[in-house]
Amino acid sequence: MERRRFTKFLSMAAMGLYSSNGLYAFDRSAQAYKFNLNYAPHLGMFKNLAGEDPIDQLNFIADQGFTAFEDNGMKGRTVALQKAMADVMQKRGLAMGVFVAHKIYWKEANLASGNLEKREEFLNDIRASLEVANRVNARWMTVVPGHVDLGLNMAYQTEHVVESLKQAAAILEPHGVTMVLEPLNFRDHPGLFLSESPQAYQICRNVNSPSCKILFDIYHQQIQEGNLLPNIEKCWDEIAYFQIGDNPGRKEPTTGEINYKNVFKYIHTKGYKGILGMEHGNSLAGSTGEESLLAAYKEVDRFL
Repeated sequence: MERRRFTKFLSMAAMGLYSSNGLYAFDRSAQAYKFNLNYAPHLGMFKNLAGEDPIDQLNFIADQGFTAFEDNGMKGRTVALQKAMADVMQKRGLAMGVFVAHKIYWKEANLASGNLEKREEFLNDIRASLEVANRVNARWMTVVPGHVDLGLNMAYQTEHVVESLKQAAAILEPHGVTMVLEPLNFRDHPGLFLSESPQAYQICRNVNSPSCKILFDIYHQQIQEGNLLPNIEKCWDEIAYFQIGDNPGRKEPTTGEINYKNVFKYIHTKGYKGILGMEHGNSLAGSTGEESLLAAYKEVDRFL
């Protein structure tokens, strides 16, 4: 063990945060909480309690009773790290959630424009992401169609996007992998083509593939359209994935205006067995903030 990690081991052991089998643990004296839904933390969310090492963080996540994990940046990690993370997730019973599948165009039109070079670039990204998905056992990948084309009627843009997604779905279907379309709110991401859940629903119905579904980000849709439970109900058959964040601030549940006790209760009552990505920050800094985050999830989950 290198000196830096040995020093860290002594410090963690003194605080009771290191187990005899070498896995970081927040409280090894208590049985891990059994969550009712598959909430998925991401790397960095518990870096103060678990340390900077991604493997240590995955073990910590599992120790707390979480059953899933997501990593937007998984595609950019080395193959060796991807394989190491996949091995730990398999051993610890962590399902892999989404990662970002392609280059996102935040300021210029790509898929909406109908540009064939941009479409082929997107499809090549999907092919490369499929290799990553198979390597880390991910069944979902995030797709954001990019910026609107200000020179085209929205109906033409929609047809261009649908055609690109149909071709991408044909690549993914044989492998049982699903791209999930994420509508993003106008405040944080102005000018994007996809912003509302009914729009995502219409696109998925037109693509008509099990490999093209909706990522319903509760934070984004609270800002964009509100009316959360009725919109989730209307879109239910096309939703394959949720992400979480309270508003304002995009922090953990109980820190903003969204009644996550009711939202989670509704999703749980519907029989949802998929993943809910914890794509938000911590409201408080340091280990105190990480402990508060864990407490918040237990608070909203115990009512289910």
